[in-house]
Amino acid sequence: MKVLIIEDEQLAAERMVELLNLYDKSIEIIETFDSVKDSVQWLTNTPQPDLIFMDIQLADGLCFDIFEQVVLECPVIFTTAYEEYAIKAFKVNSVDYLLKPIDFSELKNSIEKFQKHFQISNQPLIIHSDIIQNVKKLLSRPSKNRFVIKVGEHLKSVSTDDILYFFSQEKTTNIFTSKSKKFIVDYSLDHLKGLLDDEKFFRISRKYIINRDAISDIIVYSKSRLKVKLINQEEDDLIVSRDKVNAFKKWLDE
Repeated sequence: MKVLIIEDEQLAAERMVELLNLYDKSIEIIETFDSVKDSVQWLTNTPQPDLIFMDIQLADGLCFDIFEQVVLECPVIFTTAYEEYAIKAFKVNSVDYLLKPIDFSELKNSIEKFQKHFQISNQPLIIHSDIIQNVKKLLSRPSKNRFVIKVGEHLKSVSTDDILYFFSQEKTTNIFTSKSKKFIVDYSLDHLKGLLDDEKFFRISRKYIINRDAISDIIVYSKSRLKVKLINQEEDDLIVSRDKVNAFKKWLDE
């Protein structure tokens, strides 16, 4: 089976490759792309694969832009960090999806579902425009501006304006506030990517999502990496992942 991966996060793409190899070592990963532009160019000039794993949010837009430029005749499994309610519209068109972080058993079930479906029908994938518009509307919902956290026996509401950064630590996700307070939140960093304002927050690495207003200094760490210092920072130096440096610079310049 030949598989194409369209995913804008390098770590997520690498994880997908690992899971596919675990499922079946004979699966051939023919290409991996992180943008609509590169995906469209390749799909337009290359025979289509047996299966595509496609992230909803790509480096240069939503994956639905691909469907507007290319007629896909192979099955697609969508991957996303959004909660299930945000993509229920896919179900009415028999399009499957996987929520990040992706579980191996769910990946296995999705592949087997598509193998069974397309062996029987062998029909091209059609996503109707009303479904696309419905999902786009759901995905463009207002970003989250407050988080409820637990402090002892009390609940407290924290504004995103007061959050300097989010970070993962010992299998939990934490926030660090402008008042130098640290709290645990019930969201993974993958999930937070779909909830936060992209203009204000950026995921610089697997461990950190930072607030633009919290940046106090940026230092060239090496030819291809950057070191970020934040206001009231308690953690060690924050390093922008090599694969995110260009996107980070572009985000700063917007």
